Amino acid sequence: MPALVSPRYATAAERRRQARSAFLLLAAAALLAGCSNFPSRHPPIWLWPDMKKQDKFKPQMSTTQFPDGRSSRRPVQGTVSRESYRPDAPFATGVNADNTYVARNPLPLNKETLLHGQARFDVYCAPCHDRTGSGRGVVPAKAVWVPGNMHDDRIVNFVDGEIFHVISNGRRTMPGYRFQIPEKDRWAIVAYVRALQRSWRGTMNDVPADLQSKVR
Repeated sequence: MPALVSPRYATAAERRRQARSAFLLLAAAALLAGCSNFPSRHPPIWLWPDMKKQDKFKPQMSTTQFPDGRSSRRPVQGTVSRESYRPDAPFATGVNADNTYVARNPLPLNKETLLHGQARFDVYCAPCHDRTGSGRGVVPAKAVWVPGNMHDDRIVNFVDGEIFHVISNGRRTMPGYRFQIPEKDRWAIVAYVRALQRSWRGTMNDVPADLQSKVR
């Protein structure tokens, strides 16, 4: 066993070795003090009260604070969820208060709306429905299901609110896109779908007389 050397007579190398040993012992003690996930009947020693230990109600736990003994409380009467509250429900859902679909698109039908609807349509709808709305996009080419043709009489006869509702919530094999596409963008897509349907069924009589000569 090596003899202990008094600090008074220790060399510089020995003092450095002793300092390293003391540091390692302190580091090991601090590391062990942080280990609180081993089974024990005794509570751990909290060096500082972190967020792990705080006074709070946990779901479905009992408490003596309320007469019914439940920690989970019902919302105050009249509470409205911020996630589900919409000041204009028909605009947000495409459905009126009497449970009928909104008949006409609430957005102004101008060039800006149509261009914005076209941009959103090409991103979210064209992969399945094709850019013309025929239902022959790149996705169904490798699938066993066929998207709806937006030029079918059945879909052409939809009111605007029903198209909006289908975009939002889906129908049959089509998923809903209410989480991906904002409400205003969905109405813009409806406007562009109407433009596609009009162009598909258009005749020369729909073209202004001064422009008919330019149509090929």
